[in-house]
Amino acid sequence: MKQVPYCLFETPLGWCGIAWTEGRNTGACYAVTLLQLPEATKELTESRIAQNSGARKASVPPLQIEVIINRVCKHLQGELQDFRDIPVDLDGAGPFVQKVCEAAREIPVGQTVTYADLANALGRPTAAQAVGRALGRNPIPLIIPCHRVLATRGKPGGFSAHGGRATKAKLLAIEGAVVNLCLELDTGLY
Repeated sequence: MKQVPYCLFETPLGWCGIAWTEGRNTGACYAVTLLQLPEATKELTESRIAQNSGARKASVPPLQIEVIINRVCKHLQGELQDFRDIPVDLDGAGPFVQKVCEAAREIPVGQTVTYADLANALGRPTAAQAVGRALGRNPIPLIIPCHRVLATRGKPGGFSAHGGRATKAKLLAIEGAVVNLCLELDTGLY
């Protein structure tokens, strides 16, 4: 496991964590490699991100990461953000997880799609369950908005963050998403 710096920050939903790498392949100075949504306590959030990042806590995040932290906080306060411009580092994820995450990044704020929609967009129409498993391994939830992916007929499906479906519902409510309506992505993948 590569060791990357992380820090904690407080949001309206609780303490989150963020870890970053130098943006080797992204053209940016830094890229987000992990975003830890709140656990039950600040200590549990820190334990989870420390374990996943290799436990190198930064005393102060770089300015570019501080800007991302501020955007995440604004989003969770209801000042919705489009995170597609944030450089991410998915080097630790397998190729299929990377493709699924790239497709999920294109889901606009306030809209939802189904696992089957993403499978179809990837040219794998029978892979809806594999898409769900891949999203369960998404290391950067919210920035890669896996919460916007639902099961058929508007059912919530799973969510691997603490609180599961309740956390997913909170994120969708903040975004004003219509959970029953699954809209097509404007990505050219459909």
